[in-house]
Amino acid sequence: MVTGALFLLSWIAQFVFQASVASDEASQHGRSFAWADFLPQFLASTFENWQSEFLQLIWQAAGLALFYHWGSSQSRESDERIEAKLDALLRERDLDPQDP
Repeated sequence: MVTGALFLLSWIAQFVFQASVASDEASQHGRSFAWADFLPQFLASTFENWQSEFLQLIWQAAGLALFYHWGSSQSRESDERIEAKLDALLRERDLDPQDP
């Protein structure tokens, strides 16, 4: 609920400030403020922000998973080391590691 309220508050603030800037730019060029021109611009900037945020979030999640795997003990052990351990265990039980 708090997150939703913060989201709405920030989106409304973006709307107000962006409308103010668009109104100022229109008056500087001798035109009147037009909602038909402003709304597509506002929606485009909103979706650009969301796209950026979601891409950043996806990268953080994927990057964290990748770095977590690289730092885990499973990724540190190479196949050769694992095979050497298995061979040692087989020899302890008097089994030939080369025998299928």
